[in-house]
Amino acid sequence: MTTHRTAQVYPDLPVSLTEAGSGRPVLVLHGGGGPATVAGLAARLAGSAHTITPVHPGWDGTPRPDWLTGVDDLAVAYLHLLQDSELSDVMVIGSSLGGRLAAEMAILDTAGLITGLVLVNAVGADIDGEEVTDFFALDPRAQAEHSWHDPDRFYVDPATLPAAELARRQANMATMRLLTDGGRMTDPKLLPRLGRVRQPALVIWGESDRIVTPAYGAAYAKAFPRGRFEPVPAAGHLPHLERPDVTAELIEGELRRTGTPPVVAG
Repeated sequence: MTTHRTAQVYPDLPVSLTEAGSGRPVLVLHGGGGPATVAGLAARLAGSAHTITPVHPGWDGTPRPDWLTGVDDLAVAYLHLLQDSELSDVMVIGSSLGGRLAAEMAILDTAGLITGLVLVNAVGADIDGEEVTDFFALDPRAQAEHSWHDPDRFYVDPATLPAAELARRQANMATMRLLTDGGRMTDPKLLPRLGRVRQPALVIWGESDRIVTPAYGAAYAKAFPRGRFEPVPAAGHLPHLERPDVTAELIEGELRRTGTPPVVAG
């Protein structure tokens, strides 16, 4: 059964959540495109796990307090959400900006709530020789060309969108720009800190991504002491949308391999 609820993380920070399934908790963090981009993945994983999919504050019209101005602020808030929900043995999955958020959470997780990470074409790290494309500088067609293996299949002309949908997308992009200090997709402090992350980290990458290249992804994975890189052919920046079965199978395998074994009485 799928449920929707609001978690009051702080007095001025309600977070909208979708939950489904049972088993090991899996926090699914969307990127700039919003929660719809990970909804299908979360629904698939709910067949074998308890998925929790928040809407980041400021996306899709949800409230964002004035003090929440960075990815680090959101990382702390989500760790407090896990604590308030009394969750442990959590796998955190993040796509794009959500991947950066997942990495930040793992660095800050002194309570040991997180036992596995999956980063899907994540941004966040400064990698020598591999610049992150400035998504905000691209026109809509160029955004599609950089994001998808098959851009003709996924490109949507903004002129064809209803006014409300266009406004939603523009507001989401404005929030992403704010949380990334004007659109800076990387933090020079992140990469050296990844060496402190002890959880296994699966880094999944669409091979056709031109926003963050596979070489960037491979270097990202190498920064984790227990990182593993898995390329996905015929997919771009959102492999869970272009190759959903392949991506989900990789994550399901990681769910089986990682986590805390159950305690057997006796």
